[in-house]
Amino acid sequence: MMKLRYLSLSLSVLLASCASGPAYHLDGNRLVLDKNGGQLVLTPLDEDAIQAEFLKAGAVQPASRALVPQQAVKAELTERGNTLVYSLPGMRAEIDKTSLAVSYYRGEQLLLAESSGFLGQEGVNLGFTLQQGEKLMGGGERVLGMDRRGHKLPLYNKASYGYTTEAAQMYYSLPLVISSQKYLLLFDNTASGEMDLGASQGDQMTFSAVGGRRAYVVVASDHFAGLTEEYTQLTGHQPLPPRWALGNFASRFGYHSEAEARDVVKRFKDAGIPLDAIVLDLYWFGKDVKGHMGNLAWDKAAFPNPEQMISDFKKDGVKTVLITEPFILTTSSRWDEAVKAGAIALDASGEPATYDFFFGNTGLVDVFSPKGRDWFWDKYQGLLDQGVAGFWGDLGEPEVHPSNLVHGEGSSDELHNAYGHRWAQLVYDGIGQHRPDMRPFILMRSGYAGSQRFGMMPWTGDVSRSWGGLKPQVELALQMGAQGLGYIHSDLGGFAGGDKFDPELYLRWLQYGVFQPVFRPHAQEDIAPEPVYHDAAIQKQVGDYIKLRYSLLPYNYSLAFENSLTGKPLMRSMLMQSDDVKDFDNHHSYFWGDAFLVTPVTEPGAKTVTTQLPEGTWFDFWTGERIEGGRSYSRATSVDTLPVLVKAGSFVPRVAPSQSTDSYSSKELTLHYWADPSVTQAQGQMYEDDGHTPDAYAKGQYQKLLFSAQQQAGLSIQLASQGRYPGMPQSRRLTLVIHHPGAVKAALLDGKPQHFARDADTLTLTFDWDGAPRTLDLQ
Repeated sequence: MMKLRYLSLSLSVLLASCASGPAYHLDGNRLVLDKNGGQLVLTPLDEDAIQAEFLKAGAVQPASRALVPQQAVKAELTERGNTLVYSLPGMRAEIDKTSLAVSYYRGEQLLLAESSGFLGQEGVNLGFTLQQGEKLMGGGERVLGMDRRGHKLPLYNKASYGYTTEAAQMYYSLPLVISSQKYLLLFDNTASGEMDLGASQGDQMTFSAVGGRRAYVVVASDHFAGLTEEYTQLTGHQPLPPRWALGNFASRFGYHSEAEARDVVKRFKDAGIPLDAIVLDLYWFGKDVKGHMGNLAWDKAAFPNPEQMISDFKKDGVKTVLITEPFILTTSSRWDEAVKAGAIALDASGEPATYDFFFGNTGLVDVFSPKGRDWFWDKYQGLLDQGVAGFWGDLGEPEVHPSNLVHGEGSSDELHNAYGHRWAQLVYDGIGQHRPDMRPFILMRSGYAGSQRFGMMPWTGDVSRSWGGLKPQVELALQMGAQGLGYIHSDLGGFAGGDKFDPELYLRWLQYGVFQPVFRPHAQEDIAPEPVYHDAAIQKQVGDYIKLRYSLLPYNYSLAFENSLTGKPLMRSMLMQSDDVKDFDNHHSYFWGDAFLVTPVTEPGAKTVTTQLPEGTWFDFWTGERIEGGRSYSRATSVDTLPVLVKAGSFVPRVAPSQSTDSYSSKELTLHYWADPSVTQAQGQMYEDDGHTPDAYAKGQYQKLLFSAQQQAGLSIQLASQGRYPGMPQSRRLTLVIHHPGAVKAALLDGKPQHFARDADTLTLTFDWDGAPRTLDLQ
């Protein structure tokens, strides 16, 4: 949430000291308190966010890897008896001068209070008192239900192969919570640790780590969505991805040869199913699963002409994405080179550390050392020069990370949870420097707070290919989206196991995928994840849903743009939209943007689906049925139909689906509006640029189409536009589809009568629009 900030007043004057209390002063806009051989420092990060740090005498405080620089904020300090009151425009901290315990308030509401701060403690430990009835989400990827109070959560990124309906420790842990009291708390520490959310003591929330940074951040907001927006302002926004990232991916474990890769691309083209990318798993650098990791070069026996293959795919609008891992096996062709370059993390004796894991005897690239980064980036640069369009970083927890490893910036235990974060930064920065004309595409399954600013698109790991694997996917996506990772997605269809193809499970999972950020079916190859290897009926059913996703590209790309500015995820919880705590636990339904309410089917043979409808008026996306909200609503479902509702007052722009986003054009644009007398005012927008220029919005190379509606005695719709970009349509053939317009005698466009088509539920009219303001009045 962007807010006007104010430069600090001159607050560097030394204030008072109490004989029994700490010495304290304002240093610029920071409050510094000296006691017990250290300093407690409170820093305003935003009008609604405070960082607390304990700087121990003689110790070095590691820099934050989560936070990005912020503008200065006005702060005020007053005394009230034995209490110091440190106030920002949106929140305040009250510090007991005797104990230095800090409590945080927004207005008169107590948000949270320390029960044991950093001062006087030897380790990196921190405690807060939980309030009665307080609910907590957070901790990163977990399958525990939306409210995670009562759980003890390891803060250690760890693979969770074949998980289903319960998983307390997964690939991407995050040391933060979001409370039903409308605060967000980030324990800003990358080390191995633990978060106890009232498991040991019901009213106590504690954080601990084996070492590292002694700091936390408190964010306050009047709205749950505002917490995510403030947090991503502090930790960095996700850059707008290339438009093709919203398309369909061909992906499996894996394509063994160039011939197999060419075959799958041809099958999609022949079937007329849109395709934008192919992902090559580890067979691109070796014929076997074991023994080759770290080669980071094409296996020419299996892929004899990779540059030609990449070029041919590109001509068909298909981009090539390659898997990479940070493990360099001692049996790989790069081992000696990596050791000579100083790229491998060391052991305690200063030698390159080696150890055994599933893929063989290995070392680990030290992404925390300049030598490790330079060596690793050199391999990415060569692949970029060959035409590779994106990278997949796998096993980046790291999957095996012995405690005796020494990295360029600390021990493995202190840096474990930052490994994927630093790796993503390496790739992101490298692409920005080497290919400044290219938006990075970076799939990774592990990271830290703020990894979204490096373009990271995490997925939910090696989920079981089962109904149990499908069930938790909405929970995982909503949790991670609220914690800043707006592109979290699942291996559609499930990844691990499965000895028999279940067409119903497959269809239900891919239906859900249409309304998640990345559409990438991916699985072990025993059962084909791609629809083109299944029968004609499956191809037709899945193909129609993929085409629906492509037709929604203008809407979806606008959601991606909104995320890049605000951090608001594409998938949004009921809580985020309603601001009502009664929706805290709902992980059965979610909003896709503001217009669509989606309820995935996660039970086999389901005949009905029940949705807890928010207040307002809703329409069935498929049938047009009008439904009153504020209640539980059940409707029949079949395997062909994903339950999707549309909110009254929604604008949804669509285009005809193309074979790839390379052929995307909004020159022929259809704008849908769902009218209802209950909605007297409505707004919408469509963002568009060329789909590939980095920072197009900041450079002014974009166009926004703006829509608004007023409904009183009649319905009036206004159209306008802002901005221009190279290659944009100079004029669009606009088809306006108004759902449930009521009785209409005449349609006037800028006062001139227009011909329109009418059926039972919709009114349709088509006209040319050059972006100039237009008004349509229905009488």
